[in-house]
Amino acid sequence: MLPRTLGDLRSSEFGNETYRTRTVKDEMRTNLIRKLQKKEPVFAGIIGYEETVVPQVVNAILSRHNMILLGLRGQAKSRILRGLTDFLDEKIPVIAGCEIHDNPFNAICRSCRDLIEEQGERTPIEYRSRDDRYVEKLATPDVTIADMIGDIDPIKAAKGGHAIGSELSIHYGLLPRANRGIFAINELPDLAGKIQVGLFNIMQEGDVQIKGYPVRLPLDVVIVFSANPEDYTARGKIVTPLKDRIGSEIKTHYPVNIEHGVAITEQEAWIRRNSVRSIIVPEFVKQVVEAIAFKARADQRVDKRSGVSQRLPISCLENVISNAERRAIVAGEEQVVPRVADIYSALPAITGKIELEYEGELKGADTIARDLIRQAVQMIFRQYYPATDFKQVIEWFEMGGHLKVSDVEPANTVLSRLEGVPGLLDKVDVLGATHDSPRALRAAAAEMILEGLHSIDKISRSEERGFAATERSKGSQELYRDYTIERNRHKKPLN
Repeated sequence: MLPRTLGDLRSSEFGNETYRTRTVKDEMRTNLIRKLQKKEPVFAGIIGYEETVVPQVVNAILSRHNMILLGLRGQAKSRILRGLTDFLDEKIPVIAGCEIHDNPFNAICRSCRDLIEEQGERTPIEYRSRDDRYVEKLATPDVTIADMIGDIDPIKAAKGGHAIGSELSIHYGLLPRANRGIFAINELPDLAGKIQVGLFNIMQEGDVQIKGYPVRLPLDVVIVFSANPEDYTARGKIVTPLKDRIGSEIKTHYPVNIEHGVAITEQEAWIRRNSVRSIIVPEFVKQVVEAIAFKARADQRVDKRSGVSQRLPISCLENVISNAERRAIVAGEEQVVPRVADIYSALPAITGKIELEYEGELKGADTIARDLIRQAVQMIFRQYYPATDFKQVIEWFEMGGHLKVSDVEPANTVLSRLEGVPGLLDKVDVLGATHDSPRALRAAAAEMILEGLHSIDKISRSEERGFAATERSKGSQELYRDYTIERNRHKKPLN
């Protein structure tokens, strides 16, 4: 049973001298050290930062620093900030009813000091959980000092009969209300300069002025920020004195390889749906979707300063599955298996998440997105088939073969057509589609091969998804036919 009065609290484990004088930064440091000693994961759900960002965050906590996460959009900055609550105690005692959650052993607000003086050891105690101790504010240009620090409340003064300049007349802002916890500000450069000045004053000196009245508030709070480098010039900047008071600047990054990207997308995307149909997402489809983001980040037509968020493959994969789900529902299929055609149907999840340079704007987002998909297919196709011979498949098209594959046709219809291409289905086992695999998976794998051959210009494909020989091959066929006709003319008839 947790103590409910100040007297009981003094005689409990919370009353130990080390606990009474411990700050939030000390608390986080202690709990982090315990995690490291037990070899527990430091951040749950953070993938790809194990050797880069996480060690720097750990060092910042061990150093008792305020920190800023600096990186482009979609790099898990907010997730890391919210994950800092794992280093807080499960519960801490506070004076009941206090707006700024005062420490019962070291009250800083006037009302709590008056309450302890009046009730002594009978002062009521309540508890705050670690999640209650995290306060987050999205910085916008219209945020005021009153929002962040506080303001004089005339109504509060009138009701209580207090003077306007009394501490009892203060309405506390977000920062004081985060006392004994973590205060996070997202997109710091969007915060007006004068508000940033108010922050660094309370970070370093611990005192503020509210409406001209000096009020000393030695808050016990960890202040953390996130910022996008693009915002330094686009919408605002971080004032130099504030940067100087931030202990650690930690730079985030996008996934360094396809495997990390796929793992993040699988974790975040809505794949496991409440559907009566089983959903099977081929690994190569996930990889192609992820490769779109990788190709976009390296493309000269895409704005590097803006970045390509990890939300692009997450949203794209969800759209891909939805298109396959729609097809399965209409066709009455029991399994939902996405194909490459479904990735082209997910263009709305791509075009809105890439900022284009001038050259890209001229071509249009839709054209750029289609080209990125083709590059992504080529990248993954070469990984699976670095030196495979597809001569038999290519010759079938060069000899006049033509095949149309639609994203609305059921798997059985598509597979029956693909079976007519000699040698095609013999190669799908590399993509994880064996003879025992569902027909929809075999169809998806065979279509991936055709798309791969198209991406390296071995066969052509129309906008209506009709596969045929390339124009060069068609030209060669015409030359061969003309040559044959010419030769036959000069042959003497047999008697």
